Amino acid sequence: MGSRNKEAQERQKAYFERGLEKRLSFLSKKGIESPAVDKDALVKKMRANIRAINDRLKAIVANERRTEELAKMKAEKKASSAVQKDQAEKKEKSAKAAPPEGKEKKRKKEKETGQEQKKEQKPEKKKVKEKAQEKVPEKEE
Repeated sequence: MGSRNKEAQERQKAYFERGLEKRLSFLSKKGIESPAVDKDALVKKMRANIRAINDRLKAIVANERRTEELAKMKAEKKASSAVQKDQAEKKEKSAKAAPPEGKEKKRKKEKETGQEQKKEQKPEKKKVKEKAQEKVPEKEE
């Protein structure tokens, strides 16, 4: 009876309503009046079951509404993010299409100066090696 399926709950509600009608007709044929009918245990139980099912149906409907609202919000968010991505892509394309010239020149200079520094470092190493070789023979003598 704890099913979350709306159709199953509606079938259970119809089942209990039919049972309640049968019980009320039985009690009326028997000659029992309204205040005594309200005290009947089976009538109380069936009415309680119907109330419980009504509460479950309300919860199911509320959950469906919430799901629909979340789906709408998700669709709106997706649409707005798509628009923002398009705008960002346009900005990136325009930025990439016209790079500032100053930065390119600086990069070339840095590369050139870096190559010159490497050329200068190699002869220094040779000088250091030559000095080390000169010192070694002096120690042997």
